[in-house]
Amino acid sequence: QVQLVESGGGLVQAGGSLTLACVASGTIFRVDAMGWYRQAPGKQRELVAIIARDSSTNYADSVKGRCTISRDNAKNTVYLQMNSLKPEDTSVYYCNAVVWRLGSSRSRDYWGQGTQVTVSS
Repeated sequence: QVQLVESGGGLVQAGGSLTLACVASGTIFRVDAMGWYRQAPGKQRELVAIIARDSSTNYADSVKGRCTISRDNAKNTVYLQMNSLKPEDTSVYYCNAVVWRLGSSRSRDYWGQGTQVTVSS
């Protein structure tokens, strides 16, 4: 099995910063793309940022310049540094990873359970 566990969410004032972390564990051969998504109440889940294994990145326009995604391949961990947070960033943030399991012939998408980020005005 593979598990993704997020940490680092919480309550922060507008203009503040938070860093989220997500660790993938289990019977892993390799982790390819890793990313962060978010879902606010009544809205669809949306991409925040994604990072390939070679550390190339892509960001949603709404967070460009305010967020930085990074990863540690040795630790199967992805981070999301969020600065200048706004009330509209309030959401549940989900980690996603494309994982090759040991002995598997194909990769699969895995999701974490989510971590709440609340930005007060």
